[in-house]
Amino acid sequence: MNRQALDELKQQISLMGYLQAHDWHPARPLSRGRWMGLCPLHADHQPSFLVDPHKDLFYCYGCGRGGDVIRFAELYHQVKFSQALVLLRQWRGAEPVLQEVTRFYRLQLDRHSEAVAYLYQRGVRSRELIEHMRIGYAPGGCRRGWLTQLGHSLPALRQAGLVTGMGYDAYVHRIVFPLEGNLYGRSLSDAAPPHRFLPGTKGGLYCWDQVRRYPEVILVEGLFDYAALWQAGFQNVTCSLGTHLNARQLGQLCDGPRTVYVTFDADGNGSGQQAAQCLSRSLRERGITARLVSLPEGHDPDSFFVAGGDAQQFHHLLQEASR
Repeated sequence: MNRQALDELKQQISLMGYLQAHDWHPARPLSRGRWMGLCPLHADHQPSFLVDPHKDLFYCYGCGRGGDVIRFAELYHQVKFSQALVLLRQWRGAEPVLQEVTRFYRLQLDRHSEAVAYLYQRGVRSRELIEHMRIGYAPGGCRRGWLTQLGHSLPALRQAGLVTGMGYDAYVHRIVFPLEGNLYGRSLSDAAPPHRFLPGTKGGLYCWDQVRRYPEVILVEGLFDYAALWQAGFQNVTCSLGTHLNARQLGQLCDGPRTVYVTFDADGNGSGQQAAQCLSRSLRERGITARLVSLPEGHDPDSFFVAGGDAQQFHHLLQEASR
């Protein structure tokens, strides 16, 4: 990308708008229209992050880092310059097409019995839950033509990761969960890789705006884990889409006083438990109360309920974790 294209990208994406879209809130105004707030790039306890909206520049007096919106994307998402450009372009232009794709996939779900059967097998049986999570199905083979008829160009679909370089659907025979600026697809077939995301960041914690008001939060790894708990009545649950939290997700958990029940998979090799212990230490260092929930060996929250566990039994696991 040449200098002119870089300048155009920065003109199209204001630094303040990008910061606020990623949960940054100014704490106090300064002279000449500038603002100070907590730094989203490190564990900040007093406002040290200066933003100048007129110059579209930032500087942190705490960690000593600064720059424009591209530099912020590099640091915040922990990616290289070229990948930061991809993320910014996707953030600028992907939302309309993702909304169309989400609507299309939701319409497909009830038209394909194999998709409904798979959800039932995984314990997802509540219509209220399906509507809450906006779950859909990607049958494959028919989305490209539909989207181009709506005015989305093939290069734009390729850049968003929705079609392959050959022009085929990237999501085929997958249950699809819309995320914040991304899509997660779970394959129905064992022959395909089980997990698929669009290129770019996985975003923040799942449904965080609905969960952040709770004084106690249950954190799980996967979306089917989230679904199992939500369906069982635990609406204070959120999902990190893996055991390794990005800076934004960690910042969300630490944005106020709360207790976090870390409920990662009880893997046979101990990887889930190790990740839970590491995360718990990080949370405690930031003043957050962290509790480790011990599931039966070999289980995750989803399989716990599919195997016959109920809300009362899970409540007991939470009580044991708080001791």
